[in-house]
Amino acid sequence: MKVVLQRVKEASCTIDGETTGRIGTGYMILVGFCDTDTRETVRRMAEKIVKLRVFEDEDGKMNRSLLDVEGEILSISQFTLYANARKGNRPSFIEAAKPAVSQPLYDDFNAALGRYVPVQTGVFGADMKIALINDGPVTIVLDSKEMFA
Repeated sequence: MKVVLQRVKEASCTIDGETTGRIGTGYMILVGFCDTDTRETVRRMAEKIVKLRVFEDEDGKMNRSLLDVEGEILSISQFTLYANARKGNRPSFIEAAKPAVSQPLYDDFNAALGRYVPVQTGVFGADMKIALINDGPVTIVLDSKEMFA
């Protein structure tokens, strides 16, 4: 499971001119899955995300979590996080889980996050347009194989 997390002032997802998700302060996250991911991986990643201390405290230090700032999440499925561009110029996506595996994990992931904070989403597999205002910018890449091995 790979996640690209961006701290934002606001973010939104639009599909065919219709907004499917919009948040204020919080995280816009891109999430991709591989075949070895499980519900336990999803649970642990969700807990890690909401407890990361990347919001500034009164001293200007990144010391507050999403829970502390009562933030929100815009969660976007993104199989291209598993792109392999080692050979040639056309990326391979064979490491990404197929939709039959990744869609239920994406739904579980959003439900796990939703136990902690409000979650808005895109639509799995759709052509989405994402708008955001980065805060910082702060961008963090999380990989379950590195974190939970």
